[in-house]
Amino acid sequence: MTAIPVRPAVRHELLVHLTDTLFDTDRTYSEREVNAALHTVHDDTAALRRYCVIDGLLVREKDGSDYRVPQHA
Repeated sequence: MTAIPVRPAVRHELLVHLTDTLFDTDRTYSEREVNAALHTVHDDTAALRRYCVIDGLLVREKDGSDYRVPQHA
C-alpha cells in the first residue's frame, strides 16, 4: 500500500475522491462500516477516518456512534 499523502492539499484531494466514491450522502455509517470502506484502499483506517472528519468530509456524531457525509449548500 502507498502512504497517505503528507501535503495537506494533496491529501485533501485524495480524501474528497474517497468520500465521493465510498460513501452515499443519504445515509449514516457506523465506525465499523467506515473502517471497512476505507480499508479497501489503505490499512490505516483510523488516520483516513480522522483526516476525513478534520477536513469536514465526514461528520462524526459527538458520541462517535455514526458518521455521515455532510450536506453542502
